[in-house]
Amino acid sequence: MNEDLIFHFDVDGSDFTSAGQASVQLKKNLRQLGISPDIIRRVSIAMYEGEINMVIHANGGEADVAVTETDITITLRDKGPGIKDIDLAMQEGFSTATDNIRSLGFGAGMGLPNMKRYSDSMEIDSVVGEGTVITMKINL
Repeated sequence: MNEDLIFHFDVDGSDFTSAGQASVQLKKNLRQLGISPDIIRRVSIAMYEGEINMVIHANGGEADVAVTETDITITLRDKGPGIKDIDLAMQEGFSTATDNIRSLGFGAGMGLPNMKRYSDSMEIDSVVGEGTVITMKINL
């Protein structure tokens, strides 16, 4: 790869049936590039968790994925309510998901912890009332 590849995805926040489509497409793209299955698995999990969070909490958003010689960077942006307490949100099991969302099998409070677990670095920039930007990096 001589130059960075950028993949852009719009995450539709209106229904759960489309949630996960971006991570599935990203997995296909990375497979075509010859990225190792272990890296693809980590990227796919981190991306999927981010997508689901955008659908549950922020009515969707967008994701940009940059693939370079050394790493894959996932940048997730939404215009949702923001995260009031990032330290609390990072605790396994903490969730602000509604009972309706939980009844669908989502909102167990593992999204952000899993995103951190499967990436080599993760930064969260969130402003209450404006939205959240999460940047995850997976080293190649």
